[in-house]
Amino acid sequence: MELGLPHSDPIADGPVIQAAAMRAIEAGMNTDVYFDVASKIRAQVPLVFMGYYNMILRRGLEKFAGDCADSGITGLIVPDLPPEETGPLRAACEKAEVDLISLVAPNTPPERISYIAEGSSGFLYLVARAGVTGARADLQESTKALIERVKTPLPKAVGFGISTPEQAAEVIRAGADGAIVGSVCVDLISKGDLAGLEDLIRRMKAAILEAVAVEAAGRI
Repeated sequence: MELGLPHSDPIADGPVIQAAAMRAIEAGMNTDVYFDVASKIRAQVPLVFMGYYNMILRRGLEKFAGDCADSGITGLIVPDLPPEETGPLRAACEKAEVDLISLVAPNTPPERISYIAEGSSGFLYLVARAGVTGARADLQESTKALIERVKTPLPKAVGFGISTPEQAAEVIRAGADGAIVGSVCVDLISKGDLAGLEDLIRRMKAAILEAVAVEAAGRI
């Protein structure tokens, strides 16, 4: 489960997550509270941090990575950290035995994809489309092309714009190992519709499992 640390200027996120971040900050969310929350849910699901570099830098790279490990967070996604500048944080993550997960976009050149993939661990985050997070009505052909272009032994997970079971299954059929779904879930939470959230996740899981089964049957 991706657990976002709310930030006042979430430059990679769309309106739904921006609004959620502001609600959380106004309610008293901060980095200390974030790690406390993470530690309380760590036994139920694996956790991955999603947030911005200045919050990490402010706390201190080694301290932040250590706090992640101590609270049950197994990986970091930092969308505003350029690959060429990941060295210090990567060293801190390696020391804490926490993955630093890199992102690849549809317009990333082939040679840069290789460079980014070599420096990533855990899995590789494939950005489905240009722009910010948020639910979309369709899956672009460029997303499927990106899944095909990225050659890496790491698992490939696709995010940004996936909001339906059909879209989640479609990226799996296209060769992805996982679908990252955020904004539609945050929107349901903001409405207090936890039953709707549970139903959506169950339907997405069922659609993905069916897609995996079909792909497996086709290889026999």
